[in-house]
Amino acid sequence: MKDEKMRRRDFVKTAAVIAGFPTILVARQPKTFRLALIGCGGRGRGAVRDAHEAAKILGVEVKMVACGDWFRERALRAGKEYGIAPNRCFGGPTAYREVLETEAEIVLIATAPAFHPVFVEAAVKAGKHLFVEKPVAVDPVGCRRVIAAGKEAEQKGLVAIAGTEMRHDFNFRLTHQAVAVEGALGRLYGGRIAFCIGHMFATKPINPKTPDDLIRTWQNWVCLSGDHIVEQHIHNIDVANWFVGRPPVSAVGFGFRARRPAGDQYDFFSVDFDYGDGIHIHSMCRQIDGCWNWVGHDFVYEKGHTNGSDYPKPQKSPIPPDLPRAPSSNVQEQVDLLYHVLKGKPVNQLQALAESTATAIMGRISAYTGKMVTWDEIMVDPNKNPALYNLQLKPTPEDFERGTVEIPQENVVPVPGVPAK
Repeated sequence: MKDEKMRRRDFVKTAAVIAGFPTILVARQPKTFRLALIGCGGRGRGAVRDAHEAAKILGVEVKMVACGDWFRERALRAGKEYGIAPNRCFGGPTAYREVLETEAEIVLIATAPAFHPVFVEAAVKAGKHLFVEKPVAVDPVGCRRVIAAGKEAEQKGLVAIAGTEMRHDFNFRLTHQAVAVEGALGRLYGGRIAFCIGHMFATKPINPKTPDDLIRTWQNWVCLSGDHIVEQHIHNIDVANWFVGRPPVSAVGFGFRARRPAGDQYDFFSVDFDYGDGIHIHSMCRQIDGCWNWVGHDFVYEKGHTNGSDYPKPQKSPIPPDLPRAPSSNVQEQVDLLYHVLKGKPVNQLQALAESTATAIMGRISAYTGKMVTWDEIMVDPNKNPALYNLQLKPTPEDFERGTVEIPQENVVPVPGVPAK
């Protein structure tokens, strides 16, 4: 009887293979990736949801094994949502270290941007594949740390995916291939980019007293967010760098604070980015209610123009033929992450993310000071302008970890043309 059962089972397996139908008898157990989350706010939890959807698209599984946040109660809530044991939900300034000590293969990082250089650096040293939200820093020192971490990730064969979502959008990728790589529209002359929207974040003074107050309201503070030109307009700045093919040579900008009631950010920025070879991209971003709004791109070429996504007609697609197309760019980020880990194909998107972050920072510094700021000054030559090259906003991530945080003054902002005290 036992031999008869075995023969019957072998027959069913063979028939299924011949017919070409995947059945539970012949299908392999789906690959399971162990994930961890650092930063359990809305964007972090959203990235986890996107990772689960991406896993379904790819036919793999993900298992959350740890999470960490400055506020442990947030970590516990995220852990409860994704079945993580409470003793794997870490809080406080060293939570990221405890997360990285677990068996997680992939780490999703979605904290206040000021912490990204330290967390990315630590994740790479721990040998973890990673996804990190944009921007990747708030100052030039942080950008260079991430570039160095990216090079180490390459040496270790890791996958490092960035949250600059338009680089993951198929229409943007195809248009970039057709226009920027294959030259379908001829030479690039220049363009404009914008992130002009209504007011965001706190609507009344925060009056922070503790580090907890700062981190809870991080979007309002330059030391943690980089200001909105860095934290949000980076999306459009990144597309500009991508289509031009390099970061700009210099930036000249202006801006100020007109109506914002909390924190220490500007309300608007207008920056001319000079990419050399006669190519200028005008950048503008604003967060003020009751004004004209536009978020987008317009690149002018000798044979026409594109918004970055409306010319998906390359002669050769840059997208792997077996890479699934997700229903949104946020999910596509996680599809790209899991796909490359599954394939064993290292990817380093940290370099481009750091360069786009540094471009936004260059524009911010120019607007704050009223001076022209060059790429060489902030990213290349430590002797050209040491104050800018070594600029590190306070409090630093290390200050939060050491407990040496000095609370910034609310509603005190740089005045262009007036040297900082």
